Amino acid sequence: MLTVMTGPCVLEDMDTVLKIAEKLRPLSEDKRVDFYFKASFDKANRTSLSSFRGPGLDEGLKIFEKIKKEFGFTQNFNNKTDR
Repeated sequence: MLTVMTGPCVLEDMDTVLKIAEKLRPLSEDKRVDFYFKASFDKANRTSLSSFRGPGLDEGLKIFEKIKKEFGFTQNFNNKTDR
């Protein structure tokens, strides 16, 4: 079985993430694939200090909850910190 972890690099707004999840649905339904939806809610390692880092923990968890509810994806998320 092939393991695939995919999704946006960083969570954007809810509408964008839902569109991405919808495009990934066929891959998640493929029985030959161990599928994980992966994204960051706070990506501190951006090349520019003014770059969008993500929605933060609270809003990020709401987005992940919505993805789980609507698509049933197994999820993997990471949080890069400045430390």
